[in-house]
Parts: sequence; structure tokens; C-alpha cells
Amino acid sequence: MSDPAEIQSNSPIVAAFTARTKKSAEFFHRAQQSLPSGIAHDVRHIDPYPVYIERAKGSRKWDVDGNEYVDYMGGHGALLLGHNRVEVAEAVKRQMDIGTHFGSCHELELRWSELIQELMPSAERVRFTASGTEATLLALRLARAFTGRRKVARFRYHFHGWHDHFAANYVSHFDGSTPTGLLPSLGDDVIALQPGDIDLVRRTLEADNDVAALFLEPTGASWGRIPLRPEFLHELREVTAKHGVMLVFDEVICGFRVSPGGAQGELGVRPDLTTLAKIVAGGLPGGAVAGRRDVLDLLDFEATAAAGKEKILHFGTFNANPVSAAAAVATLEIIKSTDACARANAFTAALRDDLNQAIEDVGLPWAAYGTYSGFHIFTNPDGDDIGPGNFDPYTQNPNSLRLNDPEVVNKLRLGMMAFGVDINGWPGGIVSAAHDDEDRQITVAAFRQTLEMMKDEGVLG
Repeated sequence: MSDPAEIQSNSPIVAAFTARTKKSAEFFHRAQQSLPSGIAHDVRHIDPYPVYIERAKGSRKWDVDGNEYVDYMGGHGALLLGHNRVEVAEAVKRQMDIGTHFGSCHELELRWSELIQELMPSAERVRFTASGTEATLLALRLARAFTGRRKVARFRYHFHGWHDHFAANYVSHFDGSTPTGLLPSLGDDVIALQPGDIDLVRRTLEADNDVAALFLEPTGASWGRIPLRPEFLHELREVTAKHGVMLVFDEVICGFRVSPGGAQGELGVRPDLTTLAKIVAGGLPGGAVAGRRDVLDLLDFEATAAAGKEKILHFGTFNANPVSAAAAVATLEIIKSTDACARANAFTAALRDDLNQAIEDVGLPWAAYGTYSGFHIFTNPDGDDIGPGNFDPYTQNPNSLRLNDPEVVNKLRLGMMAFGVDINGWPGGIVSAAHDDEDRQITVAAFRQTLEMMKDEGVLG
């Protein structure tokens, strides 16, 4: 196994990155001895190695070599308020002093559920989970039990966690086949639909009366990387209601980010069920399913007994953990009482404009786009005749939006990190309310410098 610290490259970008991250290289070499690929999450994979973060505050984070970064990973989307917001940190510390895990009911879980009800339009009832993946699994089970139907419809490219039923039609298996490690039969109960095609949805639901639920990311696949028009969501609400199909909004990323009421609050579409995580737990582990009372009543001892129905069993050691609840309550109270969502959205709109100006100045057929507090950089893998001025993600081939040249993306990320900016591997990023004008200036300067270096290396053709 090679030592990343010894990696030599003719690439000035790689050389600039490795020169300032020697301790991260050492840490990664250790990690390779115990962790598959040396990482704990697939998104953290980068060649030659990831940076190791030591601390974070607001919009910034610092690695073990002392390098400072403007951060657009955002805790995988969990940190709308930025890193280590003082009110959230203090709430967590107070709870840590009195107990980390009671295994019992506690007052904070009450306020947590009440805040979700106050903010999220669909939340007549709430049930907590330990993660977003658990939330979508529970929502699927609820939908099947409530409708008495077997199948689930979803859109290609949309991510709903990594449990078995939603692994089909994700990653490289958009044809409906199941990835390795999954039973092939699971694909039989999953209907993959092309996003944005309402006529296809209508035909599918008219032809098949065994569909329990339709799941989607309401802002589009991968936090708007393949966006959906708002009117499409309204049409989905109409057609699913007509056929008795549960409409499930996966708001794990966009919940409490698009607006205090999530995408559903901003767009005026009320789903039957909503899955939540990330921001809902204040940046700590935790998730939830919220939605119609009559559906969530399938988890209720008294309601199911009175109706003569079998109750859905639901366990989870860390459901409504008091430390996560403390962070969640502090976070949601801030979101409820401030303009945090609007500030993150406004910053991102300005950043996208600046990135597009840099793209034009460098003369690349690329574009920066996105919605609300997310940005994506379209690297144009098919070489289409586009630029910031004529790029429309709604009409672009979805495959070209999701595909990238691995070398291009890798060099872009390494270059940005060498200049003090950490972006996501989409490529793109998730913005917090803590980002400011100085962050934007640093980001745009790093982007320009990286593009110029990539041109000089011949990476961009």
C-alpha cells in the first residue's frame, strides 16, 4: 500500500495540495490500516487523500496542518447556522452536564416535536428516528401499511438513504437493477420514473393500483442538481391524491433550509408524509417522519387498538436522544425567529452569479446553477455549446447534469482546497447563514485561480 505522503505528481495542483497537507497525508496512511479506503463515508473520498479537520466555527474550518478553509460541505447539509453556533453549542453542553442518554421520555423531545409541528405544514404528528435513512425506511413502512399496497415509485437520481429498497435506481443502477449485496427481487417492487415527466407518472399510476407511495426530493435530485419545476410538484400532489398514493417529500436536506417550513412551506404543496434529518437535529445525529395523523396513528398503541389494526413496531436506541434534542430545539428556535434561511439563500444567489462571471472570464463552456442555498457547477462532460448565459438545467439532459469527468472534478476540488475553499464532489456546495461577503470573495478568487491552473495543465482540454 502506497504512502500518500510520498505521492509525486507532475500536476502543480496536486503538488500545491500535498505541500500544505502533510499531516493529513500521515493521518490517511493510518486510516488505510483500519478503514476501507481510509474513510467513513463515501463522499469523503478524494485522490490522493482527504484533509483531516481539527476544528470549525461559523463558515470556516481548520485542518490538522493549520490550514483554514471556507467550508461548503456544511456537515453534509446539516449546518444551516454554520459550525458551532454559540446558542446550539451551549444547549448541548448544558444537556451533556445532566445526561447524554436517558433511554426514557424527556421534556426536550416534546419541544422538539412541537417546533416541527409549528414550522412544517404537513406535520400533524411526528416520530423520531436516528437518521435520514431510518426516516425514509419508516415512511415507506407506514405508506405500505396504510394503503395495503406493495410497490413504491421514485424518480431516477433521487437519493433516499442507503437502505435496500432505495438502493435500486441509484448510483449506477438507474435501470432498476439492484446493486451488489441486495436481493434482485427488491427491484420488482420499485418503479423508477423519469423526473419531471408528469404524463409518465399519470400513466404509471393509472396502470398499476399496487403503488403505496411516491417518494421524491422536492427540490430535485441531489439537492437540486437535477432540479424540478415547482408546478411539477403541484401536479404530483393532484395525481397521487387521485389514485390514493402517499406523496412523500424527502426533506432530509431541504427541510428548514429552503424556508423555515421547508420546500413544502415555500412552494405551497402539502405531502402526506415528510422525512427529515440533518438540520432537524441541529447538526447532530437524528431524523424524523412527520405527516398526517391518520397515517402516523399506525404507530399509536391506543389508536391501532381502537381501530382493530396491527400496530407498526418501531424501535431505535437513539430516537430523540436528549443531546440531539437540545441541539435541535436551539437550532429550530433560531430558524423560527430569524432570517437565517433567507440570508443563506441570498448569499448563494450572489455566489452563483460571481462563479458564472469567473467562468465567462476564463472562457469555459460551464455554468454555476442551483436553487436556494445550494450551488452546483456544471462541467459540461458532453461538450455542449453552452455557457452561463444560455444554460438551462431544466432542459438539460439529466445524465449530463449528474456525470462528470473524474479528473476534472478531482483537480477542481484539490485546487480549491489549496486556495482555502472546501467544496463538495458534485461539484458544488451547501451554504450556511454564517457565510459572508469575505467568504464569497475568497471563494471566487480560489475558483478563478484553480480554473486557470487547470487550463495550464491541460485538464480542461
